[in-house]
Amino acid sequence: MPIRLLVADDEELTRTALVALLDLEDDIRVVAECPDGGTAVDAAARERPDVALLDLEMPVLDGVGVCERLAGSPTRTIVVTRHARPGVLRRALAAGASGFLPKSTPAQQVADVVRRVHAGRRFVDPDIAAMALTEADCPLTARELDVLRATRSGGTVADIAAELHLAQGTVRNYLSAAMTTLDARTRHEAARRAWEEGWI
Repeated sequence: MPIRLLVADDEELTRTALVALLDLEDDIRVVAECPDGGTAVDAAARERPDVALLDLEMPVLDGVGVCERLAGSPTRTIVVTRHARPGVLRRALAAGASGFLPKSTPAQQVADVVRRVHAGRRFVDPDIAAMALTEADCPLTARELDVLRATRSGGTVADIAAELHLAQGTVRNYLSAAMTTLDARTRHEAARRAWEEGWI
């Protein structure tokens, strides 16, 4: 029986090219192709794929979020990302991912990783694994991470203050400190940087 594969990526060109290449493999059959994390979760419940290949950065639900939703199901997950940072790797593994690859991985190697994960093994790109061993600790405080996490949802300072039960001035102070530490011009840039590093 071929390996039943779900592919989720919001970049249509990347997704369709990957699907076309993986469908050429005799032992892999793409059973679902999804443009975002929400439809990936729905398709996984419907199609019950053996393996899900998930882009990290997708609308509705990112790749790590999809891994969390599929944890405990028979579907094993692989996260593919442009932001191959050690912190993101830790988030993905904590969410139950069995594989972690940079988007620069050749299609043939992706197919090999799909086979390995389907067989019950794990695969982490060796360069990312080596970086994870030498990564410096997160320079932000827990509260700074909280306000940046809330910033990712797109709310105003008032929204963040209400969500975290803090005064608006306190939120501004935490945001300012995080922006200074990360050398970011805006709170959104700081939040994105923290997300890319895997800190939030």
